Amino acid sequence: MKLASVLGVDVGGTFTDLLLFDATTKAFRTAKVPSQRGDESAGFMQGIAAVSMGSGIGSIVHGTTVGTNTLLERRGPRIGVITTRGFRDVLEMRRRDRRRTWGLWGDFTPIVDRDFRMEVSERTLADGTIRQAVDLDAVHAAATALRQRGAEALAIIFINSYANPDNEQKALAAAKAVWDNEFVSASHQVLPEIREFERSSTTALNSYLQPVVSGYLGKLEQALATQPFKGQFYIVQSNGGVMSTLTARRFPIRTALSGPAAGVIAAASIAHQAGYDNAITCDLGGTSFDVSVIVGGRASLAAQTTIDFGLVIRTPMIEITTIGAGGGSIASVDRGGLLQVGPESAGSVPGPACYGQGNERPTLTDAHVVLGRINYEKPIGGKLACLDVEAARRAIMTHVGEPLGIDVLQAAEAIVRVADARMAGAIRLVSIERGHDPAKFVGVPFGGGGALHVGAIVKEIGLEVALVPRFPGVTSALGCVIADLRHDQVQTLNLMLDGIDIAALDRRMVAAGEEVRAVVGSAGAMVNRIDLSFEFDMQYVGQTHTVAVPVPITLEGGTTGITSAVIGQAFETAYAASFSRLLSGLPIRIVSLRTAAIGRRPSLDLSAFAPGPEASVEKAKKGTRPVWIKGAWRDTRIWSRLDLPVGAIIEAPAILEQPDATIYIEPGLRGRVDKLGNLIVERAPE
Repeated sequence: MKLASVLGVDVGGTFTDLLLFDATTKAFRTAKVPSQRGDESAGFMQGIAAVSMGSGIGSIVHGTTVGTNTLLERRGPRIGVITTRGFRDVLEMRRRDRRRTWGLWGDFTPIVDRDFRMEVSERTLADGTIRQAVDLDAVHAAATALRQRGAEALAIIFINSYANPDNEQKALAAAKAVWDNEFVSASHQVLPEIREFERSSTTALNSYLQPVVSGYLGKLEQALATQPFKGQFYIVQSNGGVMSTLTARRFPIRTALSGPAAGVIAAASIAHQAGYDNAITCDLGGTSFDVSVIVGGRASLAAQTTIDFGLVIRTPMIEITTIGAGGGSIASVDRGGLLQVGPESAGSVPGPACYGQGNERPTLTDAHVVLGRINYEKPIGGKLACLDVEAARRAIMTHVGEPLGIDVLQAAEAIVRVADARMAGAIRLVSIERGHDPAKFVGVPFGGGGALHVGAIVKEIGLEVALVPRFPGVTSALGCVIADLRHDQVQTLNLMLDGIDIAALDRRMVAAGEEVRAVVGSAGAMVNRIDLSFEFDMQYVGQTHTVAVPVPITLEGGTTGITSAVIGQAFETAYAASFSRLLSGLPIRIVSLRTAAIGRRPSLDLSAFAPGPEASVEKAKKGTRPVWIKGAWRDTRIWSRLDLPVGAIIEAPAILEQPDATIYIEPGLRGRVDKLGNLIVERAPE
């Protein structure tokens, strides 16, 4: 491999997936190794050793779940918060929402304990006027006390600092003078945007992740320093772009949902090159099932995401719906006698019962093994020589079959059906319930287990067809390879459109554009060009929520050429698209400006993955084996998926095996291999 090669690494909860690609020679390698929970860097380096020793890698792009898992499991360090007097409990009060809407009882533990949230005297007004200068002696004392109590990171969050960061900047300097590490940040650096709780939550969560993500990246960089690798190292952001490790250390909150975002980017590119611009991506890994919608070839970005109850992150993220229904999801019968699958997962350690590593509870993977869909003699990941079918049968019978009074095969089928129903519900949530007709979309199942459920995805949802990528088990790693560099920032404006000083607005937009472009340019990556995009958050006066309003302008010659007419027309277009009507006559407010710089990396021609001339149907045939299908054992054709030629037609029932995934085509469907090597699964002609 030449130095132009790019290595994509996606570290998931169960497996670490890798794809090494050289755009010059179109040569590639893939690998899938077990993740090591608690020391994800070990799996990372093991995977690199599996594809290369590093000497031929020009750059590494990494998608990680370290930040997400830290937030979900609350296993981050103690952090401290210094805030304006009277605003100590913003993180605890939230938006007065409740975990269970109709319940009478509930509790919430904020990410920062109350005795680690300290107040100081200062006040900035909403128009940016400094009413009271910050008490720097109080900041010094608070920072010292928090460090002595064991806080490892510090967040400074002052009211209205988005309008004028002067007090926060002075407090930041004072705190750094007594803090003995680099993990000190202020809200104007993380999110200079109106809405106190969202800004407080995002800043606090960013500080919560700083020691964890920085330590993780430090381990990786130290390990890479022992290898011949001398290239650039980047991290995938939750917005689907890529950032430098320096930026990731400063803003680790942008790594939340990093790995799933990479998968969406890859699925969108695969679907587009296959001729489909509307797609529903379905990523089934070891611990979760992640769903997202691609419309017109573009993933939807959300300005705000809730990772868990009360943990709100306001930074651009690809809209992904996640449920706990992965291959390692544990099946159980609840007190009411109902079968449940997930959200608890066996992960990679101890893993499903069939792994033989001590877990005695059944998982979705165990059900597939018992039904004959997964070849117990060839488990993916390379860690195990074979799977323990009897252990899987015992677990299913003990925890599902006996409580429900059914045999082991009926119990295994029931587990798969419940998982299918949960997945279908997640797909309906992002499609039908948002006004999309599934019949106009192609499903893209990937991840280690996604293609095992391709039949349910097509039949239960009513999709047009399903497209299984050439390498479904490492699709997220492919997304790391093809993702563009991206940097987003936001600033609150609070300007009325009527009578706006358009020249002043243009100057602010030019400054913002140059700032984000500089961040992308400093990352040192090879990009074809850097595109800028501008978007306003706007509303009619009196409304609470805003509408995202992209404006069709570019930054050239030191000006954007923005006009009030362009803004007004863009607002009406966006508002009508969202609500099908306008509120003519009401004044319009521009709340915030969002600016993004996108460094366009060289495009990846996926024809490199297409089957070669040596592929043939005869070569792909691997005999048959019995598979339990709808109450009976049926001899089912087994295929070596990667040996199938372009144009091959696979009749159901069939099992297609490859090193990173297994595909099950159930009766009523058939598969065909397209020109890129994707498997198109569609309804069989009657």
